[in-house]
Amino acid sequence: MELIGFKILYLLGTYLITSIPFGYVIGKFFGKDVTKVGSGNIGATNVARALGKKAGAAVLILDMIKGFIPVYYAKKLFFFDPKFIAIVALIAVVGHCFSIFMKFKGGKGVATGIGVLFALSPKVAFLVILMWLGTFLVSGYVSLASILSASLSWVFYFFLEGEFYTTLSVLLASLIIVAKHSSNIERLLKGTESRFIHK
Repeated sequence: MELIGFKILYLLGTYLITSIPFGYVIGKFFGKDVTKVGSGNIGATNVARALGKKAGAAVLILDMIKGFIPVYYAKKLFFFDPKFIAIVALIAVVGHCFSIFMKFKGGKGVATGIGVLFALSPKVAFLVILMWLGTFLVSGYVSLASILSASLSWVFYFFLEGEFYTTLSVLLASLIIVAKHSSNIERLLKGTESRFIHK
């Protein structure tokens, strides 16, 4: 019973930590509400457009760290079973995308998802980042790079790691991330999506 109670507290802590909207906090530090600037998203891309690349990089790193820490500790410090680690990984992405501090709104989960992947499997994370960079540099679209890399992340994980529960968790997280990009997908199809780098 004590272990069950601790696991419940761990999941709650994971959700609260990953709910911290670093993009919004840093925006406020610079005197701007990033939810009312650009795309209105609290992620690194919108923060970079609104406040500059340094602020965007800070948000990117912080969002990655908050996804990494709870999964890494669950795996390496507490040695939880794969099924529970998979739940922690999914909750980490859910916390960022549906933050209690933002009235259950939030970012799109890409940076936090990469942090989660680094904790689960660094080699999968590096492969996903390479795919993201390749797509971004060819197309100039952050959203397209994010959608494609998220969509295939679980495939990479399955073939490189093969663990059922964490593969399922990565799949569900990728579906959430793609769903959070629905407006971007619509603009990509219409040809109205903004490029981060122009061709």
